[in-house]
Amino acid sequence: MRILILSRSTELYSTRSLFNAARRRKHFVRVIDHVNCNLLVSNDGNKLYYYGQLIEGCDAVIPRIGHTVTKQGEAVIRHFESIDVYTVLRAEALLRARDKLSCLQLLASKGVKVPKTVYISSPQDLDSMSELIEEFPKIIKLLSGTHGLGVIKTDDKSAMRATHELISGLKQKSIMQEFIAESSGMDIRALVVENRVVASMKRQAQEGEFRSNLHRGGYGEKIALTEEEEKTAIAAAKYMGLKVAGVDMLRSQEGPLVLEVNASPGLEGIETITKIDVATKIIQLIERKVMSINKG
Repeated sequence: MRILILSRSTELYSTRSLFNAARRRKHFVRVIDHVNCNLLVSNDGNKLYYYGQLIEGCDAVIPRIGHTVTKQGEAVIRHFESIDVYTVLRAEALLRARDKLSCLQLLASKGVKVPKTVYISSPQDLDSMSELIEEFPKIIKLLSGTHGLGVIKTDDKSAMRATHELISGLKQKSIMQEFIAESSGMDIRALVVENRVVASMKRQAQEGEFRSNLHRGGYGEKIALTEEEEKTAIAAAKYMGLKVAGVDMLRSQEGPLVLEVNASPGLEGIETITKIDVATKIIQLIERKVMSINKG
């Protein structure tokens, strides 16, 4: 089978892990940078070129799309969809997951529990709308943040107003969420591959920090999920339309609350901590899907 990995660099851990997993299973695999892809849209058939070379004959695509190049990644994924190449990540699912508000709106509408969240469109409505979240601290998040960047805990009205004013002044959009004190700086990452949790870990924030992201100095540990947590993670990935997803959850008095669903989850932390070969499970998913398409 011929597999393309869309990635900015062959040096990224997740890209290398997927590349090596595909090679171990005897597939031809190539990494191309989606930012440098050129697209031809034509009534005679859409085509994709990479540094002047026509890319054709591939069976499947694994998109590894960073937040800063979401639009370029979306365009390339759509192009492969238009020529009926199987892609692990669909363009619409990528866009849905990248917008934190849209993600939470959809999940809540499907009965998946999420933290109470407020989107405030106008600064003059800040005080009245923020009261819908009764207590401080309150969390303010950029809609497009990643790795814990753009996530701020505000302890009082003054800090809340200053933070919102700064974000508005930078022409950025944000949401406000309740602070789940009982989580004690710990969240859960569940890696879902085709309706099954294949690996899970807990991430604990370092002392004095509430963000548990490994990129922010948090540390991880393998963890067994409860039945409710596992069902929540699988449901979240399903409703987001993702075959592969990293579902981030908090343990609360109400049960698991979904914070975010990652459409292109990093593999380094979870493979290193759990010792589970997630990349191979993704390649096996592709094998099943392409075989099913070919039989059909």
